[in-house]
Amino acid sequence: MRGRVATAAAILVAAGSVAGCASAVPMQPADDAANPACAEIVVRLPDDIDSHGLRETDAQATGAWGDPAVILLTCGVEVPGPSTQRCITIDGVDWLVDDSDEDLGVFTTYGRDPAVQVVVDLVTSDSNALNALAASVGTTELTGACTDPQDASTGDDAVLRPQP
Repeated sequence: MRGRVATAAAILVAAGSVAGCASAVPMQPADDAANPACAEIVVRLPDDIDSHGLRETDAQATGAWGDPAVILLTCGVEVPGPSTQRCITIDGVDWLVDDSDEDLGVFTTYGRDPAVQVVVDLVTSDSNALNALAASVGTTELTGACTDPQDASTGDDAVLRPQP
């Protein structure tokens, strides 16, 4: 997971370095980017998220918002299995939260196939990206859901929501 965060940080830095050029945001396609469900997500992406306009990218099944890009979406990332990461539900979509980098919010859908990862630059964006993306991402097949620890049973493929 740390490797993905480093890659996302590098992409945000690279995207920022071409600011003002309005060129395509350089991104890498995920392994399952050719999944037809990713195409369904991409055609439903919002034109704006928190006043950040949708930008062209150079990779299949991706999206970027802002100039420089402050929100990145990649469809077709590895579908996460059971996890102890914090899980949040926003507008019916469960997201695993990787907050290992205080400058980036990295969110990966849980219980959806294909999986989608969204990276938000927390330094320059106070974003409602997950809310804005729920209608697009929510079109993917639901295969599981996060659960509270008291609702989990042994052997269940659920992600547990850590107790505060």
